[in-house]
Amino acid sequence: MSGFTRDTKRYGDRLVYEALGSKWRRYHDTHCRCGLNWVTEHAEPAGFTVVRSDTGWVALIGPGQTEDVDESALTTDALWEAVTGKPGLGWPESVRVIDRGEASSAIPQRPVPSAAAKQRERRPAAEPWPATDKQVKYLTTLVGKVGRERFDTAFNVVVHGTEIAPRGADERTGQALRRLTRAAARKLITALVGP
Repeated sequence: MSGFTRDTKRYGDRLVYEALGSKWRRYHDTHCRCGLNWVTEHAEPAGFTVVRSDTGWVALIGPGQTEDVDESALTTDALWEAVTGKPGLGWPESVRVIDRGEASSAIPQRPVPSAAAKQRERRPAAEPWPATDKQVKYLTTLVGKVGRERFDTAFNVVVHGTEIAPRGADERTGQALRRLTRAAARKLITALVGP
């Protein structure tokens, strides 16, 4: 949301109004309809100065809004009138104070987890299900078609990085297949069916 901000790292000691560009462009298009840029054609000629222009945000200072005003009753009336050509409604807004000084930047900020991340944290770790009888039977048939060497190579590639041990030298094909999980069996089937 747009709002009045004091951010010493970005703006120094200045009080600025951070305007969400899309929001104010919509106001301008609805009320003025001149088709021009609201910042360069309306805000700047009215005496506002662009302090910073980030993607989607325009930080402004100016008369009647951030200069020579009572900070307990700040409004966007001056900018509203400049951008839309209509008088403002006098709704007061509070100032957000953002402390990004050296002391606060030394503390790493942990990102706020999303709802999906919270749900994943609550969910117990998934147990690896053993390969189904159908998977084992199909893999046994595939081994007969592709040969033992190709099977050994594909098996070791599929289980690499998992908790499943590579195929032992004296281990039978059926024993190796029974150690697979469903996911590993799917990968092995894909590897053996492919070119």
